[in-house]
Amino acid sequence: MAEKTGKILAVDDNEDILFSLKLLLKKYVETIHTEINPHRIPDLMAKEDYDVILLDMNFTKDAISGKEGFDWLQKILEIDPDAVVLFITAYGDTEKAVQAIKAGAVDFILKPWQNEKILATISSAVQLRRSRKETDTLKQKQKGFSAAIDQPFQDFIGVSPGMLDVFSTIRKVAKTDASMLILGENGTGKEVVARALHRESMRADEIFVSVDLGAIAETLFESELFGHEKGAFTDAKGEKPGRFEIASGGTLFLDEIGNLSLPLQAKLLTVIERREVTRVGANKARPFDIRLICATNASIYELVAEGKFRQDLLYRINTVEIHLPPLRERIEDISLLAEHFLKSNVKKYRKNIKGISPAGLRKLEQYSWPGNIRELQHAIERAVIMGDGNRLEADDFILSSPRKVDEFELENYNLDEVEHKIINRVMQRHKGNVSHAAAELGLTRTSLYRRLEKYGL
Repeated sequence: MAEKTGKILAVDDNEDILFSLKLLLKKYVETIHTEINPHRIPDLMAKEDYDVILLDMNFTKDAISGKEGFDWLQKILEIDPDAVVLFITAYGDTEKAVQAIKAGAVDFILKPWQNEKILATISSAVQLRRSRKETDTLKQKQKGFSAAIDQPFQDFIGVSPGMLDVFSTIRKVAKTDASMLILGENGTGKEVVARALHRESMRADEIFVSVDLGAIAETLFESELFGHEKGAFTDAKGEKPGRFEIASGGTLFLDEIGNLSLPLQAKLLTVIERREVTRVGANKARPFDIRLICATNASIYELVAEGKFRQDLLYRINTVEIHLPPLRERIEDISLLAEHFLKSNVKKYRKNIKGISPAGLRKLEQYSWPGNIRELQHAIERAVIMGDGNRLEADDFILSSPRKVDEFELENYNLDEVEHKIINRVMQRHKGNVSHAAAELGLTRTSLYRRLEKYGL
């Protein structure tokens, strides 16, 4: 304890013990309060936010059962469930230590103590208190963010067949704890789907933790996901819980899981299978309880076939899969999304723009959207900022290419070839659903079947 840190309350019926504690700790901690009467604990806790409470197990003369200490431990935890309590007793044994930990104490100190040992124990307890407070702060922030910006299905709308399938899957699996794998190109809204799954789940009141695995260096992977102990490495100046611990009770979203190297995949698989995590620099494993959702824009099955992604890990993370269609396959959703983004940006930038012209919408619908929904959102925002009229025109949208991806060059005008290409692309867009494809083509199912047979599709 090189610098003074932590606010300590020591409660013991022996004034000599309290004097010794104060004399020892005042050099190392910010505050050390001592109290001989345990009945003053509630008042003291109301006036000060203590990092650690040192609590005697017996306050009645000749008492050795520890019952008084356990009773006061329960009262302390009722006042502050995150309180860090260290029991102090002259009659310690293994059985009482186990009972104390099970009852909610953090550790057990025997009288007479060794100065170095008690200082190390208190230092660790102070760090634990700080970690608990950081986690509580994060959870409170998460609740606030969820209430403010994570409204049900925000930026997650559509009427296209592909999106209706996505909505249906979410409703079916959200209430379960099944591991989910979300597949889709960049910008298709994978995290939005993950948040929708969390919001509709039984864990909705708990924390949602999102981790971009593609942004974490390999050297920091274990520290970030599994946590570390103080001194585990050069910059580990305090103990830190990993994302698995922080997310416990709620949902952990691992984005871009396809980017992990094989060694990191093996470590992740072990943690998922055992449902416990060991911090870097620690020997003791810590259990966690999460709903796991993963996502990737990679062709995950091709990676498995190439030996670049572990098949056993894939089995663990994809109890149910959700495939997000790219925006170019959701033409009928573009106008809905554009109007949605327009409303939010008009409000944000206080502009008097009433809508998008037919020519403007047509330009949006004819663009290929390689950046998907994210690119559309940015295009609308930019147009709102730069627009001068009361509605957005085609010229307000600066797109990299006006060519629609589904269009093809008519090198000849053979009607059979044209029809073959159109039917093939529509069937691909609807993933082989004949009813949906026939409806878009303006054909009956029977007519479409005849053409499919004619062209060998």
